[in-house]
Amino acid sequence: MREPAGPTDGHSDFEFDVVPETDQSFENALANARAGDRLTVDDGIELITTGTERDGIDPVRKERVLEAADRRRAEIVGDDVTFVANLNNNVTTACNTGCLFCNFKDTAHQFEADSEGEHAGFTKTPAESRAIVEEALEMGIYEVTSVSGLHPAFALDDEHHEILASFDDPASAVDYKPPAVYETDPGTYVDQMRAMSVGGVHLHSMTPEEAQHARRGTEWSYEDVYRELRSAGLDSAPGTAAEILIEEVREVICPGKISTDEWVAALEGAVAAGLDVTSTMMYGHVENEAHRVEHLKVIRDLQDRTGGITEFVPLSFVHEHTPLYERGVVDGGATDAEDELLVAVARLFLDNVENVQSSWVKYGNAKGLKLLNCGANDFMGTILSEEITTRAGGSHGEFRSVADYVEMISAIGRRPVERSTDYRTRRPVDVDAPVHGPRLGPRADGTPMFGEATDEGTDAAHADD
Repeated sequence: MREPAGPTDGHSDFEFDVVPETDQSFENALANARAGDRLTVDDGIELITTGTERDGIDPVRKERVLEAADRRRAEIVGDDVTFVANLNNNVTTACNTGCLFCNFKDTAHQFEADSEGEHAGFTKTPAESRAIVEEALEMGIYEVTSVSGLHPAFALDDEHHEILASFDDPASAVDYKPPAVYETDPGTYVDQMRAMSVGGVHLHSMTPEEAQHARRGTEWSYEDVYRELRSAGLDSAPGTAAEILIEEVREVICPGKISTDEWVAALEGAVAAGLDVTSTMMYGHVENEAHRVEHLKVIRDLQDRTGGITEFVPLSFVHEHTPLYERGVVDGGATDAEDELLVAVARLFLDNVENVQSSWVKYGNAKGLKLLNCGANDFMGTILSEEITTRAGGSHGEFRSVADYVEMISAIGRRPVERSTDYRTRRPVDVDAPVHGPRLGPRADGTPMFGEATDEGTDAAHADD
């Protein structure tokens, strides 16, 4: 058993209570994984570290873990690689939470009508959101993902505005200022859901953090909030805002953000309201390997209780331009080996979550494809606009066409399959077709989203974003 470790290479040291120590052996943990047994946290720690009796990642042991995960992937979901034709429409960057890993936000007071400062942020009205979705529907998309900052003027509905305004000092008490204070009124959450839920599109929105914002100052339950949003057009909820679901890590990277218990309660409320949900982990900053496995345990336990999680999405921390990096708290992100082991152990540990995603936005094409042989089976979506990672310093682009997916997935000997957000509808893509475009969307007919699949087409996509 090795000495307690701090965060992995590239991260500053912290004295955490949760450390990667176990009384298990790597060989026993690997045997349990190969047998398909439900893994313990100690098993997971042994696998993700390639053994706690030694420092560093053992390359031979790592390959054995990756092989076990790839076999499990083939047994559970087969050799298809799925993707979705989607649009990101983030409503606002205004936020006062102050998370140190984020460069997406802009302090909300900069958006006030009398503010003299300049900023690069934005707020969209419901009408603007609707127009963006309508245009994307014509291109063939069928999912809209919307994740936004916590704008102080955002309320669930008109009743919520009245409740928030009734506080003696709403700005301090419940982070609320009326829409009239701001240059652009974002409308209510209900307004935005109605605006984006058009033409049969699947609306994937309202993170646990946003749901907490949409009930602040009230005694409404998360189920109440999600039921009202569902009636306004919400179809599923993203399990983002998770970061690492261990409080001692959250106290370092996002002390003002939703707690682990609240995150879990929010997703339980979403499932109770009849919505599918996803789950995520943002790793590679200050946390250690034990935190990562404990986070997986939180997700697995939640799935045991609800059965509503459709996928797990690992998100490798993009550190450039974030406060954690600029303040010297971290000097890099996860290594390639850490990325591979995180995906592999997620596949082996989350025995009740069928789909594990590889994100080309976070990993790039080459590594993203590699992770499809480490336990992942989904390759994200077309993402016609992606601001969050880009503003943090990500450099892997903002768009992938169906033709791109066909080329990349076929190159590793797997079958590209277009799928719905909930994975219940799937369409294998005819790789021999002369052109490739989405077909599952309400207005999709197989036409390429941006003309022929050429470099010029990809450049046009960026020019239109």
